Amino acid sequence: MPDVSTLTLNNGVAIPALGLGVFQTPPDETRAAVTAALAAGYRHIDTAAAYGNERQVGEAVAASGLDRANVFIETKIWISDYGYDQTLHGFEKSARKLGIDQIDLLILHQALPSQFESTLEAYWALETLLADGKVRAIGVSNFMVDHLTTLVDRATVVPAVNQIEVHPYFQQRDVQALNDEHGILTQAWSPIGGITFYREGQHSSTLQDPVIGGIAAAHNKTPAQVMLRWHLQRGRSVIPKSTKPQRIAENLDVFDFDLTDTELAAIDALDTDRRGGPEPEAITLESFGRPIPED
Repeated sequence: MPDVSTLTLNNGVAIPALGLGVFQTPPDETRAAVTAALAAGYRHIDTAAAYGNERQVGEAVAASGLDRANVFIETKIWISDYGYDQTLHGFEKSARKLGIDQIDLLILHQALPSQFESTLEAYWALETLLADGKVRAIGVSNFMVDHLTTLVDRATVVPAVNQIEVHPYFQQRDVQALNDEHGILTQAWSPIGGITFYREGQHSSTLQDPVIGGIAAAHNKTPAQVMLRWHLQRGRSVIPKSTKPQRIAENLDVFDFDLTDTELAAIDALDTDRRGGPEPEAITLESFGRPIPED
């Protein structure tokens, strides 16, 4: 089994540095992907209420034969369940679908800028769940500098994680710097730049980048493996997504080589400052809200 390094969150909880993401993975494919990942050695699975596949994640974990304490499960509350009581209920829905009593890391999926008070109320509910032992750590996702600054000023518990879009072409250094200042772990979604090639936009594919390709050839690794290694050496958590068993195993095979300082700097220099995901201010209930089913 690969030696998957762990990171320590600001509340002392250990989190595997590399996990499997299941964004946009259909339910039946999710079960198979998580099964393959756990068999390959993954011990961290990232899902979300809005993905519609929490139940299949839970089924795969339960069927794996692994001790529950050895699998780190992360999920997210969707904006439609923001507000104090609604978020407490959102936890109950997620825990029930996952088939577990305690969630390892529960985070808010997005800031809701137009109704930020409900975002704060949702986070205060996470603090209650943490105090009650129903979750082991809490955090946020897609929070920009202004969102995070306001939250930290008004929260009791500093988020353990801020999961944001980070890949060689979009690095969000201002957000990462603020995360670092507060001891918040930056967790990269789309860490190999998948969003640069499965959505239309101005980006070319990170997998075809000549700088990354040259570094990959020098180490006898794939471009994806080089990008994941870059994240890990920069201290970030990563949650690459795949449904192919061979690719899932390949993405975990990144702990047997090191990039040089020059190589790390060369990848850092690829930043275009162009976002692949939606603009944070565009996230509204009118545009993105949808009910999260009870079961």
